Amino acid sequence: MNELFGRMMAKATALTRNGQLGEATLAIQRALRGVQPGASTFTPATPATTAAPSLAPEHAGGHAKDAMVLDGYARVIDITDVTPAVDTESPPEVDVPQEERWIDGSFGHQGRKLAYKLFLPPCAAGVAADPRPMVVMLHGCTQDAADFAAGTRMHALARDLGVVVLYPEQGRHANPQRCWNWFKPQHQQRGRGEPAILAALVHAIAAEHQVDPDRVFIAGLSAGGAMAEIVGRCYPDVFAAVGVHSGLPAGSAKDVATALAVMRSGNAGASAAAVTGAVPPTIVFHGDADAIVHANNGAAIIDAARRANGLDASGVPPAREAEGRTPTGQSYTRTVYSDADGRAAAEYWQLHGAGHAWSGGDARGSYTDPSGVDASAEMLRFFLAHPRRRR
Repeated sequence: MNELFGRMMAKATALTRNGQLGEATLAIQRALRGVQPGASTFTPATPATTAAPSLAPEHAGGHAKDAMVLDGYARVIDITDVTPAVDTESPPEVDVPQEERWIDGSFGHQGRKLAYKLFLPPCAAGVAADPRPMVVMLHGCTQDAADFAAGTRMHALARDLGVVVLYPEQGRHANPQRCWNWFKPQHQQRGRGEPAILAALVHAIAAEHQVDPDRVFIAGLSAGGAMAEIVGRCYPDVFAAVGVHSGLPAGSAKDVATALAVMRSGNAGASAAAVTGAVPPTIVFHGDADAIVHANNGAAIIDAARRANGLDASGVPPAREAEGRTPTGQSYTRTVYSDADGRAAAEYWQLHGAGHAWSGGDARGSYTDPSGVDASAEMLRFFLAHPRRRR
């Protein structure tokens, strides 16, 4: 738009606002033709005969063109220069599906801090956001939340089931190797240490993201498995079921020396804060060739769960044992222990020939065995079958 055209259109705008539409039309015509104000305006010849008016003429003359331009320009003025009326009715809400989300967060409690990764599954459009289950995943030594998420793929399996997955991360300030301090008495009790901050974190996440309080579960690998076992026992009112992969029994060590001993042999040490009380339904995976944490530890966890839940009492169904082999060649023995109601309260997967690694995991994560039983899928199945029973 050149300077002359701009001045002439500005004048047309002013004339329109003053109600001088005829003069405004002439001003627009001049602007379109590049005519200075005061110059004569070309007027097309009037036809000898007047045709019937057409709503959509095939050939518009100069006046028709100018009228259309004026109408369009007037509409621009109306849109840009006039305050729109306020609509008292709210526009209809449109249901938009919620995409899955990852949240990187930090949480503090009792002077301690934990970083975490949180996976929120997608929510379909038009579907009410009902409270959802949540699985808490505790990594092993030298791992972090991202590594453990990549290796276990728990969130990928949970996505289609609408399950929230929380990956807390141990800091190097708490343990140089990022191990959960399962072997220290101050981290083996309700209301203290790492069990306390993990339970508080779960409460905070559950309140903020509509988590079903009766379907919160916890699992872990190695040191993370040992801490999952401790936390599950300390907070049976929070965690409905526990999953332990290549871990150790709660309260089996009281310091580094006893921790190393129980890792080597599986003979439980005497912890000053030995955990007692209720044991949530528990699923255990352990390789019988594990050279880091002896397989006796997996058996000890199951034995404790059986005793605590009366699974050895008379009238309880006998254990069901089955042998199997994965398509990739991993052989296993699966033993299920049911309560008097026939509900599986403990499940033990002995992975024959397997070492210290998450069975069926993704090779992109550390400490994984892609050829093994899909431990993540089996844990998720077990968890969802065990909502917390309110007493």
